[in-house]
Amino acid sequence: MELSIVGRNRDETIVALASGPGVAALAVVRISGTSAHAIAARLVPGRLPDARMIALRTIRGLDGEVLDEATVIRYDAPSSYTGEDCVEFICHGGWITPARIVKGIVEAGARPALAGEFTRRAVLNGRLDLLQAEAVDDLIRAESSGSAAQALRQLDGALSERILSIREQILCLEALVAYEIDFPDESDESIDGEQIHKATRDVITSMDQLLITRFVGELVRHGAVVVIVGPPNVGKSSLFNALLGRRRSLVTEVPGTTRDAIEAVLDVTPVALRLVDTAGLRETSDAVERLGVAVSREYVESAQIVLVCGDSLETLVAAVGDVRGAARGRMLFVRTKSDLVSEEESWPMMNVIPVSAKTGDGLERLIREVSTVIAEEREFPGFDSPVITQARHREVLLRARSELVAFESARRVGTIPVTVSAVHLRESVRVLEELIGLVDVDEVLGKLFSTFCVGK
Repeated sequence: MELSIVGRNRDETIVALASGPGVAALAVVRISGTSAHAIAARLVPGRLPDARMIALRTIRGLDGEVLDEATVIRYDAPSSYTGEDCVEFICHGGWITPARIVKGIVEAGARPALAGEFTRRAVLNGRLDLLQAEAVDDLIRAESSGSAAQALRQLDGALSERILSIREQILCLEALVAYEIDFPDESDESIDGEQIHKATRDVITSMDQLLITRFVGELVRHGAVVVIVGPPNVGKSSLFNALLGRRRSLVTEVPGTTRDAIEAVLDVTPVALRLVDTAGLRETSDAVERLGVAVSREYVESAQIVLVCGDSLETLVAAVGDVRGAARGRMLFVRTKSDLVSEEESWPMMNVIPVSAKTGDGLERLIREVSTVIAEEREFPGFDSPVITQARHREVLLRARSELVAFESARRVGTIPVTVSAVHLRESVRVLEELIGLVDVDEVLGKLFSTFCVGK
């Protein structure tokens, strides 16, 4: 059965800057709607280029003033991003020129687009489903190669296919129950109750397997928090800067220089590392530094990985004592300033990772260890497997699962009519269709696209 997204499309033609604002070589202005071609033609003397062809044109306002020399691309419905007639102007970048072109298009009959309205129309016109639309936003906001790869997988429909597969399982279960209702006395072809029970458990298992990927999805989307902790002046900021490859933290010989947590994203593993340099954990009379220490402890409590640093056995042991009990994630022990250590120095703890921010020795090993911990802790499946990346996915799947559990419980009781228990199956299907966008869900659409940038 061919599935289509139900929704009411708008009649207005919309326009927006589809590229980022500000100083740049080029900018893209997008028009979409039933009058897109006619409105664009009012600003472009002569004929618009053929569909999906690009041509250099002079862009003029309605008063004849030249706005820019730009390339123009025409798209005919339904072969466009939104599924509507579209035109894109690739003009010179900056603040003024794109704004003047948008203003001219509005004067010619379009209206400014709302946040996410282009992608919303793509959903309403069946070009994307809701999961793919969310992937567009994830891809734009990706902070690592891993999160971008997962967003592309979702945009390609991998997660949608997984949801549709679960939906198909429930529809097959509905068919079994319907046969049981319609033909209760057909002994030769009767449906075994155990068969329905097994089919129900199979669907719940499929949902559980997808739900468990939410841990990976959270890491892929938001990154893994890796906190660097230890006493003052043991080289935490130097390590932070060395891992980033650039100077972000102030490095001095004065203890307690870092008064607050400093965060940066490191893209060297499948999951972005949200690297945090913290204030030294120590008792202090300085009010400002005390606040920094309190912030450090909050980061330690929420981190997936804590890099416990010391430049000697004494400072490392002190650091372990400071974070033990507060750290809920995995701890990796790091011996900083390893270039200053003599070969004869021995360490009772064999799992200490020696690193030198000055020479770079040990940094690659440290990154490998961090990556291994992430893979072990969350059973990272790679980017060939779809994962749920947003709270909305988890909430809807849990609702659908609860309906299946309610159906299973009703069957077990035995006193509830089969037709009544089957209502839970129908609701579970409806909830999954809401997730992927196979029903008209204006409230969901409004909430989802409110976070998008205007040009999408």
